[in-house]
Amino acid sequence: MAAEDYCVFEYLYRDAGNFKAHGALLLEGVLSDVDIALLRGRLDGGEFFIAEQIGVPTLYQQLWDECDCEPSDEMDHVWHEFGEIRLASADDLAVLPRWGRANDFKMQLLRIRRWDETLSCNWPA
Repeated sequence: MAAEDYCVFEYLYRDAGNFKAHGALLLEGVLSDVDIALLRGRLDGGEFFIAEQIGVPTLYQQLWDECDCEPSDEMDHVWHEFGEIRLASADDLAVLPRWGRANDFKMQLLRIRRWDETLSCNWPA
């Protein structure tokens, strides 16, 4: 398992108070700059996505735990932010569990035609 055979998808959840929770997923394989540009083209505003819709772990609970707060209709929303996709380092391989394949992640995102806010646990009931 060599670092150059993996990439890392970094993303975050930021609530209306600008409190942030960061996430990182280790993906087997690498994505080209062209692939990453295609993915960004599928995002709302070039950066926002609904984690539940593409099957990545949500970061809401992590934020609530870190700021010792509860879910709030005033502060919380459905959108996560795409940070970057970068080559993995040896440290990444040591600390991040392998989440899946880069190509599967890419294909999941490319299948999105419309973001469905109702899939999020933060969608008003």
